[in-house]
Amino acid sequence: MVLRYQSGEEIKNGDLVLFHREEAKVEFVASDPDDSAMAWYFQEYGGGVMIDDPNVSGRTFIPAGHLEDLEFVSRAAM
Repeated sequence: MVLRYQSGEEIKNGDLVLFHREEAKVEFVASDPDDSAMAWYFQEYGGGVMIDDPNVSGRTFIPAGHLEDLEFVSRAAM
């Protein structure tokens, strides 16, 4: 499963985003149902994205069906 922003870009770990118009960062993407570390996120939510949003609520998991609140800003510098 590939998770995408509404603008079409694939969501990747480390992306810089806006969450409710506040700066945030994608901590991890739970998009592989065979990844044992992410199994719980699939059982509970069908996958999704964990973001670090210090100005809103800290760490927030956004289920795959509710990604419309994320706006892509840029990829993290490598």
